[in-house]
Amino acid sequence: MTFFRNGLAALLLLVLPSHLAAAPVRDWSQVAARTPTGAFVQGNPRARVKLTEYLSLTCPHCALFEAEGIAPLTAKYVRPGLVSYEVRHALRDGFDFAGAMLARCNGPQAFFTTLPNVYARQDDWFSRARAWSQVEQADGLPVDQLLPKLARGAGFDMLFAMPAARMDGCLANQDEQKILTDMAAQAWALPKFPGTPAFAIDGVLRPDIHSWTDLDAALRRALHLRPSPRKTAHK
Repeated sequence: MTFFRNGLAALLLLVLPSHLAAAPVRDWSQVAARTPTGAFVQGNPRARVKLTEYLSLTCPHCALFEAEGIAPLTAKYVRPGLVSYEVRHALRDGFDFAGAMLARCNGPQAFFTTLPNVYARQDDWFSRARAWSQVEQADGLPVDQLLPKLARGAGFDMLFAMPAARMDGCLANQDEQKILTDMAAQAWALPKFPGTPAFAIDGVLRPDIHSWTDLDAALRRALHLRPSPRKTAHK
């Protein structure tokens, strides 16, 4: 009987159409990579829609989007593999530069888990950074001296919980410095770049997107999805 059951199961596997075979469910939000230009991208590399966000760590509107939009973006679009999510840095100041260097230090996968914490604590570290700027002078310093001073001034050594040698090593990476400065220059040189956060869908900049609600609607249209029906209260 055991042989019969096993043989029947094997036969059914041969006979059933391939499209009926159960495919493994994959969480694409756990997949991240570096693009040839050095940007970090999360999700299915063959996603139907490519979303790019241009952000700044010192931008309060970016922090607001992170708080409101990143969870539904991940759940609805990135995790199931419908949309890939690429982050490009549009640096605004030295603290932004230092924070981006450290957030990227451990690679793409760690970056996408680190970024929400950086934004969640933005008020604290940016207030500390501004207070430090009022009493310390860093103008004119070369980048290799400037970034460590700014990082400590903002309290990034505590935020990122890095040993001093590790933090200084990350900040001194000249290849990463160039990647970020080039990335920022390209972002701010885009025609009609609206500032941060800015979004592009399939390579087309969308200055009309100002909130998660706007982005959600734009992604649905790009994917040709109907909006979810609203629940009506029973009378």
